[in-house]
Amino acid sequence: MPDVFADLVGQDEAVGTLRRAASAAAAVLRAAAAGPDDLAALADEAEVAPAAGGVAAGDPGAGMTHAWIFTGPPGSGRSVAARAFAAALQCVHGTGCGSCPGCHTTMAGTHADVRLVVPEGLSIGVSEMRALVLRAASTPSGGRWQVVVIEDADRLTEAAGNALLKAIEEPPPRTVFLLCAPSTHPDDISVTIRSRCRVVPLRQPPADAVAEVLVRRDGIAPDVARWAAAAAQGHVGRARRLARDPEARKRRDAVLAVPRRLTGVGAAFDAASALIEAAEAEAEAAVAETDAAERAALETALGAGGTGRGAAGAIRGAAGQLKDLERRQKSRATRAQRDALDRALVDLAGFYRDAVTMALGAPVEPVHTDTAEVAGAGARKWAAEGALRRLEAVLACRTAIEANVKPRIAVEAMMLALWKG
Repeated sequence: MPDVFADLVGQDEAVGTLRRAASAAAAVLRAAAAGPDDLAALADEAEVAPAAGGVAAGDPGAGMTHAWIFTGPPGSGRSVAARAFAAALQCVHGTGCGSCPGCHTTMAGTHADVRLVVPEGLSIGVSEMRALVLRAASTPSGGRWQVVVIEDADRLTEAAGNALLKAIEEPPPRTVFLLCAPSTHPDDISVTIRSRCRVVPLRQPPADAVAEVLVRRDGIAPDVARWAAAAAQGHVGRARRLARDPEARKRRDAVLAVPRRLTGVGAAFDAASALIEAAEAEAEAAVAETDAAERAALETALGAGGTGRGAAGAIRGAAGQLKDLERRQKSRATRAQRDALDRALVDLAGFYRDAVTMALGAPVEPVHTDTAEVAGAGARKWAAEGALRRLEAVLACRTAIEANVKPRIAVEAMMLALWKG
């Protein structure tokens, strides 16, 4: 059975760092369980200095610490790395073997001492973070570590970040915080939190490595895997969707047809509407089943379907809870819509990137091999400067949406810029 780091694609340096840290963490636990006479021997065995809090005496990069930040571009595997490291910390061998109960339950998301925070809405609020910090302060039930994994830590509100900061500044002895963020820029993670964490930078995995994983793990044909890996620009999750989901391929084809549709002002607004409506439909389909299940479960818990007077009174008094559920679901739908729209913009940016490289005669492979001919025609028509302006318009649209500009306004402005050049 492959170990827990097997799916972390193209990140050999980061994997080495995490393996050494997991080994140091296991040594810390052995030292804590040993008697005073064995402490020095255990420290020498693991090359861990007791006074350094688990930092290796000969190699500062081998030490264990209580707070980590995984950074890297989308698709680099930030959350995969965090989950794999959490499993390695719970591994009975301290290696992330992938077969012991600690590894298996952590990777399956069922380990009692691993808290996973995956924001469904636009942000992570202070109440959620306070509750998480409170639970994380408890003693590990399995005797190893309490691990808190926060995906998309860049979505922490200021108050939630302050609540997390207090816990990181005064951590419980057996609690480890693993944060995932695009970068250590203050817009993504606060400077004070960053200063108390160890950073593990991840890079965009090469397309060949992504294709190899798709073939090995998902059984995808090699030619399809190579195409999907290139089209997804190194994003493992998107590559898997493109390779396995015909609807994802249809949505991509519709996005890559946009440059041919921009024949005038009216066509630009029509293309913007089509792009927004497609993102809304994709988001609605993604959350509809979950929303219905959540509402049904809450209504049942509140006494829906009961026949007694008490049940009727309970359901009448449940309006506030139902309203709160609807608010959370609306936030999740907005997040899903923006994620779907961002995937479309990434595909569109790849098209104009191909046009730029062709106009410059750069010796690189195109991102979208199936639209290379159209991109080449655009390169001849626009020249390098015009293609670059169009690429910048797509990237500016992504930035505007991240800054909470209404998606329709941002996309309409982008389409007009693409038409005018």
